[in-house]
Amino acid sequence: MKTDPPTRRHRTPVTLAAALGALAVLATGCASGSADPVAATPPPVPPVTAELTEENVNAWLDGLVPTELARTEIPGASISVVHDGELLTARGYGYADTGVDGEEPVPVDPEETLFRVGSVSKVFTATAAMQLVERGEIDLDTDIDEYLDFPQPKNFDEPITMRHLLTHTPGFEESIEGAILAEGAETDLAQRLSTDPPEQIYPPGEVPSYSNHGNSLAGLIVEQVSGVPFDEYVRSEVLEPLGMDSSSFAQPLPDDLRERLAGAYEVTGGPAQPFETVAEAPAGAFTASATDMARFMLAHMPQEGEGEILEPATLEQMHAPALDEDVLGPMAGGPRMTLGLFEEDRNGHRILGHGGDTQHFHTEMQFLPEARSGIFVTLNGSGNADMASHLLRMDIVDGFYDRYFPAEEGSVEDASVEDTAAEHAALAEGSYISSRQMESNFLATLNVLGQTRVQDLGDGTILVSPGPETFVPTVYEEIEPWVWRQVDGHSVITMRPDEDGQSVEAIGFASAFALLPVDGERQQSVALPIMAAAVLILVVTVLSWPIGALLRRWAGKPGRGREGRLARVLTRVGVGSTVVALSSWVSVVMVIMEFQTVPTLVLRSIQALQLLGVLAILPAAWSLFQDLRRRAGWKYVVGGALVLIALLIVQWFAVTFGLLFPSVSY
Repeated sequence: MKTDPPTRRHRTPVTLAAALGALAVLATGCASGSADPVAATPPPVPPVTAELTEENVNAWLDGLVPTELARTEIPGASISVVHDGELLTARGYGYADTGVDGEEPVPVDPEETLFRVGSVSKVFTATAAMQLVERGEIDLDTDIDEYLDFPQPKNFDEPITMRHLLTHTPGFEESIEGAILAEGAETDLAQRLSTDPPEQIYPPGEVPSYSNHGNSLAGLIVEQVSGVPFDEYVRSEVLEPLGMDSSSFAQPLPDDLRERLAGAYEVTGGPAQPFETVAEAPAGAFTASATDMARFMLAHMPQEGEGEILEPATLEQMHAPALDEDVLGPMAGGPRMTLGLFEEDRNGHRILGHGGDTQHFHTEMQFLPEARSGIFVTLNGSGNADMASHLLRMDIVDGFYDRYFPAEEGSVEDASVEDTAAEHAALAEGSYISSRQMESNFLATLNVLGQTRVQDLGDGTILVSPGPETFVPTVYEEIEPWVWRQVDGHSVITMRPDEDGQSVEAIGFASAFALLPVDGERQQSVALPIMAAAVLILVVTVLSWPIGALLRRWAGKPGRGREGRLARVLTRVGVGSTVVALSSWVSVVMVIMEFQTVPTLVLRSIQALQLLGVLAILPAAWSLFQDLRRRAGWKYVVGGALVLIALLIVQWFAVTFGLLFPSVSY
């Protein structure tokens, strides 16, 4: 479902926790300032260009994909290519079932083998919604409360509309609790979306922030307006007219489709993983074959008669950028969301598409409507390295465009705004956090890990570490005021200044994502070092108690006496509780990253331990005061001062980053 990828724009929300973990590693590795801007953006290798024919595409894919599957240890891939209004080719590689369980291996068949497509499901949801817009049953700019039988909790006066839902701008924070359920689990879409929904943290329409919840609301509106369950509506109104008889939103799959589903794997030699039940089905539960996905791509291209599921005017409306400069400001100068599709410019060609990931399936669908061409790639394994599946599918897609749709002379403009580049680079310098974040609960702590650093290089270019779509330190140059393109690349970011033009309030990228500036003390370079020092002090303090007692006993020295004992005991309880709480939070986050549910009682218990650490600040301060008053010696005074400072730092961190927030819903 879910890029943060942060993920690249197509990293879907059900793998958000893992994406944030990867981003944290990248951020800490890139924020040191040791990155070489030249090494980060090597000169491009001129692509080989060729005629887009079945023979050529097959030869290219056959030479590329099997080798890459072996290198990344991804079991199988299924690919379809469309051109000029028809299926050009469909190829299967590797295995749908590896035979690791003792059965005969089953090769991937592009027509027979089914894959989970993750957030590519969202395009079907948007298509269904646009059918009802076309029929006049839904208005894109009407408050969605008009269509739902439960009100949406809002923190802003502006209404949430279908346009906001389809462009990822309703303003919701991320939510991952219960996103993936066990095989066979029952789901109720209305109950899921109406029970404990994520907080609205941005005004509607202002901040692009990819949202599973928002897209699922669009699917629920389709269900409630049409009076037909969502999966049945899509089947009858989208799949059957297109002849997509190997596709379904159903969970579990119908018997005739279930046996054709590819196994899900981490790597080729690993065991098959259980079926993933997606709680918010419209956002990521779709299953299809590569040839069925070719039919769907063709339905989104200009054609006549057969295969039309939307009128040409509606299709044009769906494919047009859905938010303008009045809403986005200068960020409208870069890629923008259409009504359900990501927009991208590649080699001077406008591309629409969507990608998606479940925990084990990884998919990319992109097409050029005007050229009536497109490519669909899906994988049934994550691979042997971070981002392996993402990089492989994007290598295939990017290679397709470079090979068959290269840049025409003059189609890609040179950078030409040197007069504003230096000023804007200086204003942009600083630390940023993804708009797709958790803010109202304890997972706000992840915001200190996945930060991005923008550095003014002094020559009118900026170094972004990590690049939001490249995942490595990347140099950008300004090609229009507030619009920046990757040097020797095609990634584009845009900036929106504040009203006074004295700072950057948002950096947009990949249509549905933004980076927001981070306050001074919340910056990774500030918060992490002082937090690490504080934790080290507390851990050393805990370890010193038994060691100190043994040394005193061995040396025959007396203890500190009864005076001030209560304060010291309470301090020790608080310090110990704080250390246990912090280690517990780490364990909890690791469990959540595996999409396991953590009971509320456990979370409240950890918060109680954390609170004991807060309360310990008072006896720690009193104990230090007593040591100073009676001149207990510099060792006691320095030790007591360090413990007090460490407790203050840790509890500041706990309050600032949500460990003590009232909500433990995530």
